[in-house]
Amino acid sequence: MKKTTICLLLFAFSLTACNSGTDANQTSDTAERSMNKPFSDPIQADTFRVSLSGKSPEEMVLTFRITSHRGKEIYKEQIKASELFKNYDATIDLKKKKNQVKFMNEELARFFDEENFMEPAITEEETPDQFVPDRAFYEELKASQLNGFIYRLGKENKVYIGWSEKEQKVKTYYSCCK
Repeated sequence: MKKTTICLLLFAFSLTACNSGTDANQTSDTAERSMNKPFSDPIQADTFRVSLSGKSPEEMVLTFRITSHRGKEIYKEQIKASELFKNYDATIDLKKKKNQVKFMNEELARFFDEENFMEPAITEEETPDQFVPDRAFYEELKASQLNGFIYRLGKENKVYIGWSEKEQKVKTYYSCCK
């Protein structure tokens, strides 16, 4: 009798666990991905982490952080879902909440695509153009041959970042095309 009761309770618990997923219109409190890559040092790997938080699309925020191989947070950027939605309204149907949640989860999944890691950030053949906000940093990064990283703030808006040895911080070396 005890074995039957225990089996029934375990079965009921497993059904509840399987059916207690989130609504299509919301996400769990936080979903996260991370990756280790050299960035502020040519050999030592820093930790790149992106998380998606918020229970509803209106509250969702992508938070991107880089923590150096020494354990210090060297970069943090928060991107509101509502800002991303504005940039994609014309090309993606984001009127429904379930599409918004799906879109944000796809953004999270694509954040660390290999093409976003620039090794090195700037090659010797590249020259600065009108989208380079700081030519001195551009030349510093080009000479250091450190790696860069690209993330997007919209369909046509990308931010390229790299480590400034001189200033000991992450800076934008290219930003295109708002």
